[in-house]
Amino acid sequence: MSLSASGDRFAAFRHRSYSLFFFSRFFSAFCIQIVSVSVGWQMYDETRNPLYLGLIGLFQFLPSLLLILVTGSVADRYNRRAIVSVCMVVGALCSAALLVITITHSFTPWLVFAILVVFGIERAFMGPAVQSLGPNLVPEQDLPNAVAWNSSSWQTAAILGPVFGGLLYGVSAIAAYSVALIFLIIAAILVFMIPKPPQKNAANKVDMEQILAGFRFIFGEKIVLGAISLDLFAVLLGGAVALMPIFARDILDLGPWGLGMLRAAPGVGAIVVAVWLAFYPIRHHAGVAMFIGVALFGVGTLIFGISMTPWVSIAALMLMGASDMISVYVRETLIALWTPDEVRGRVNAVNMVFVGASNELGEFRAGTMAHAFGAVPAVVIGGIGTLAVAIIWSLGFPKLRQIDSLEAPER
Repeated sequence: MSLSASGDRFAAFRHRSYSLFFFSRFFSAFCIQIVSVSVGWQMYDETRNPLYLGLIGLFQFLPSLLLILVTGSVADRYNRRAIVSVCMVVGALCSAALLVITITHSFTPWLVFAILVVFGIERAFMGPAVQSLGPNLVPEQDLPNAVAWNSSSWQTAAILGPVFGGLLYGVSAIAAYSVALIFLIIAAILVFMIPKPPQKNAANKVDMEQILAGFRFIFGEKIVLGAISLDLFAVLLGGAVALMPIFARDILDLGPWGLGMLRAAPGVGAIVVAVWLAFYPIRHHAGVAMFIGVALFGVGTLIFGISMTPWVSIAALMLMGASDMISVYVRETLIALWTPDEVRGRVNAVNMVFVGASNELGEFRAGTMAHAFGAVPAVVIGGIGTLAVAIIWSLGFPKLRQIDSLEAPER
């Protein structure tokens, strides 16, 4: 992990509240990965329709978009720890609902989509709250260290979750959803144990100016705007996660366990880069490193799209995860350090919509293109698009490209 100002790689864990927060996020992300693998495989197993795979992402994204003016303000005005706790309980109820319809053999696409909409609402409220809660649990000098550990927590879950999800689904969908439910309950309990942290609340007056403060800050701060929008369009075009059930079953001839391996491969690549950054943190040319990461993500997407060999496909996905880790680390550190705490929830709400658009809406893009043109062309076109985005944004946001070190700006 990156060093804190004190040179301590474990500085964030010196704070008990952050330790509880870290493991809660890990268990929650682990659960999400299991559910994601299981729902995707179950949906394709039942329908054989790529469009439904795309709709999985769309129905999870829409709540974040529709509630964007609400979720950030809630995170800035109310107890972020309490919001995260309630959201995790709702997530557990959604996992329980998926478990029930599987046990009762009442699986239908639109019933699953309805549950995913509730999942999406839960994530819409939890995203800004959890992203804003982390910086409240550590002093500013330990924040880059906490951001690095947060990224590694998610990436570790992204490795283990899909593998376990594939293995568990290979046993039965009931086993997969049961384990996901248990981990979400554990995550909720850990958040309940975090003492209420200090928080700079937004002004009591609620008006359109307050609600739109997050948008105003982002569009006024070109560094943050460039970093967020770069990720949005790069992953929107280059995402291939939704189509992995098709590649696992029809192209690479793998089963549920193989799907888990494909889903875990990007996380493996990301962890390798995280370990590298622990010993060789980005001290200079952070902006250039971010653009290189996005370009390599596009290259990995292209290789994955044209590969017909499992080990080549897995290697390409590892490259995608490794390069994405670089850009995510730079972006999240910039957002955390450049955003004042009193608008952090609203800024993170906008950021989460951008992230959701890049992931879930990217899955919808991939699913619809695969339905129209086939899975391979959908991925290849996306990889080319990601490379184009890296070039265009490097020219359009020169200040982002010229950022040297990841330090808080002088205010």
